[in-house]
Amino acid sequence: MSVNTVIQAAVLRKKITVPAIQSKKASKIPITMLTAYDYSMAVIMDKAGVDMILVGDSLGMVVLGYESTLPVTMDDMLHHCKAVARGAKNPLLVGDMPFMSYQVSIEQAVMNAGRFLAEGGMDAIKLEGGKERADTIRAIVSAGIPVIGHIGLTPQSVNALGGYKTQGKTAAAAKKLIEDALALQEAGCFAVLMESIPRQLAELITEKLSVPTIGIGAGSACDGQVLVINDVLGLFDRFQPKFVKQYANLFEIATNAIEQYIDEVQTRSFPAPDHETIMAAEEWGRLNQEL
Repeated sequence: MSVNTVIQAAVLRKKITVPAIQSKKASKIPITMLTAYDYSMAVIMDKAGVDMILVGDSLGMVVLGYESTLPVTMDDMLHHCKAVARGAKNPLLVGDMPFMSYQVSIEQAVMNAGRFLAEGGMDAIKLEGGKERADTIRAIVSAGIPVIGHIGLTPQSVNALGGYKTQGKTAAAAKKLIEDALALQEAGCFAVLMESIPRQLAELITEKLSVPTIGIGAGSACDGQVLVINDVLGLFDRFQPKFVKQYANLFEIATNAIEQYIDEVQTRSFPAPDHETIMAAEEWGRLNQEL
C-alpha cells in the first residue's frame, strides 16, 4: 500500500477532538497515546488508529541525542510538530512545551502555546507542573488553547528532583500530587498526564478527577496510556525505563539490515541487475561511435 493510499484511508476516519477524548473516560474506553517526531511515523500511527500523538520534548534525547530534555527549544519543537501534522490527520495532536517556554511569564507562555497551534499544526499543548502552573494554564485555556497537565516525574525538573525517580512514594508527596491534579483540573486542563507514580496513587487521582488521566509508569488504572515510540519499537538503546514494554526490537533489525547492505556493497552483490538501468544497444553503440 502506497503512502498516498494510507493518507487517503486516514482522511476517511473521523478527526479525534478534545470532547471525544473526554467522553472516553465516561464510557470507560481506554485512551491510546504515543509520541511521534516525524512525518513517516505520524502516517503509521494514523493508520494504526492511535487516539493521540504527543510531539514530546523527549525528542531531545531520542532524536537529537541530548542527555536530557532541557536543551530542547521552541524552534526544535515546532520543526517536528510541523512534520507530524503533515502526516497525521485523525489523532488529536499535542505539542509539548519545552523548558523555559512557559516559566518566565504568563504572557510568554500564552504566546508560545499559540505558536504550537498557529505554526506547528497542533490541536493542544502539554506542559509540566502542578498548582504552581495553575494561573499559566488558566490563561492559556482562556486563549482557546486546550491543555494537558503533567505531574509526577517531570523531566524538565530533573535537577530539582535529584534524577529520574518515582514520585509520590510518601504520604506527604502523594497528597501534594493529588492537590496538584485537582488544581490542574480546576485551571482548565482537559486531561492530566501522570508519570512514574505508584499505581494506587494514580488510581486514586483517576477516581477523583472528572477529566481523563494519561499514565506513563503509573499503572493500569489510568484512563489512558502513553509511551515514547522509540521505546515501544526498540529504537533507543541507551536505557529502558522499568515501565516500558518493548513491542519490537527495530534497533537490532536495522543494525542487521545495515550490516547486510555494507557487506553487499563491499562484495559488489548490490546493486544487482534488477536495480540497474541499461541503455538501449542502439544508443550505446551511437555513443561509442561519437567518442
